[in-house]
Amino acid sequence: MGSESVKVVVRCRPLNDREKALSCKMVLSMDLQRCQCFIEKPGAVDEPPKQFTFDGTYYIDQETEQMYNEIAYPLVEVRIQRDNFAYGQTGSGKSFTMQGVSEPATQKGVIPRAFEHIFENIQCAENTKFLVRASYLEIYNEEIRDLLGSDTKQRLELKEHPERGVYVRDLSMHTVHSVGECERIIEKGWRNRAVGYTLMNKDSSRSHSIFTIHLESCSTDSSGQDHLWAGKLNLVDLAGSERQSKTGATGERLREATKINLSLSALGNVISALVDGRSRYIPYRDSKLTRLLQDSLGGNTRTLMIACLSPADNNYEESLSTLRYANRAKSIQNRPRINEDPKDALLREYQEEIKKLRALLTGQLSTADLSTLLAGQFSESSPAVPSRPQSTPTEEKKEKIKEEYEERLSKLQAEYNAEQESKAKLQEDIAALRSSYESKLSSLEKAQASRGSSVPKNGNRTPCANNRTKLFCRWILPIG
Repeated sequence: MGSESVKVVVRCRPLNDREKALSCKMVLSMDLQRCQCFIEKPGAVDEPPKQFTFDGTYYIDQETEQMYNEIAYPLVEVRIQRDNFAYGQTGSGKSFTMQGVSEPATQKGVIPRAFEHIFENIQCAENTKFLVRASYLEIYNEEIRDLLGSDTKQRLELKEHPERGVYVRDLSMHTVHSVGECERIIEKGWRNRAVGYTLMNKDSSRSHSIFTIHLESCSTDSSGQDHLWAGKLNLVDLAGSERQSKTGATGERLREATKINLSLSALGNVISALVDGRSRYIPYRDSKLTRLLQDSLGGNTRTLMIACLSPADNNYEESLSTLRYANRAKSIQNRPRINEDPKDALLREYQEEIKKLRALLTGQLSTADLSTLLAGQFSESSPAVPSRPQSTPTEEKKEKIKEEYEERLSKLQAEYNAEQESKAKLQEDIAALRSSYESKLSSLEKAQASRGSSVPKNGNRTPCANNRTKLFCRWILPIG
């Protein structure tokens, strides 16, 4: 699976009571059709508004339901790691977007909608078993805490594993079976999260939080073979960037704001290094937040970033900074892949390529698709073949292309058939081995019975039981 960019959308909330009391004017506007956002500098009459284009724009009268259906739904639908996170200044509506409210139903947040979406898919799946687990943590003053643990103030450590990647040691995992259980867990974690009062927000989040849903499934195909895959969905609610002059933060609140701004600055540096393309070193280790989001930024995930904005003129600098931040994130390239059994992945890739080649041979591919396919194939298997122009190939070139692809098709088909034959032979060997073992065991029991001995029911070993063990080891162990 190829690389794809991080998807970025922006959402603008209405003016709040504080901004209305200050008689603030709106400096933010959007073109919803072109997904463009415009911001005007207060007092600069002759200066044209700054323009930004994103994957989606949502203005003050648009609801969370519409945003989820258009942007988040396709990400939750696929079977790979997904990450949704909200970014913006304090009081811009990040927690409202992620958590939402129960009434009206159209303003239910991204997190509860993801719960409903996942369990709807589980109920519709046939011949498939699922295991769903959840974890909830926060990063407060650069310390990781388990919001669902017995001691929510305990400091947890970050570790790194060659296969698992970066993870939190001793983070509690909770098995869930329904939407209701997920909602109860997140409500419990939300009550344990660090919040505080500032002049800009009476319930300001003083920590970054990450709610993770771990999903594993085992499906059975028509031939009775089991196929395993695993994925996870990270739902991240970042604390807002702050200016002490506006929030009036002092003492402990000021220390919290300093840690928040430092981690968000580290996140910005990571984004800049990823977008730059020339940086050999990506500063993931500068903060706990960037280490935990390492897969989300340039890793094995599909990522959606929701940038939340205030439309008020007194927040112009913060809103402009958020827009620039989000605009840089658009250029990050991730390489998502399905986390499944390697043999299943190989067979699936063969089948997909065979399907493409058959479509090519029957003339179902367009010229653009043909050029893309050729560019990918010749770069891997035939480096000496020069790249072809985008124009329509001649009849002679078409015949040559067909011959090359027929040869590759037959090779892939032969590899696929060999794999299937190997599986069938293995099943036959196992069946023959089981039959031989049962035959030997039956003969041994008959011989033992003819000598008048029997196997006691109390479980003590007899010569017959020892012979069985030896026979079992002789026939079964060579398989491994």
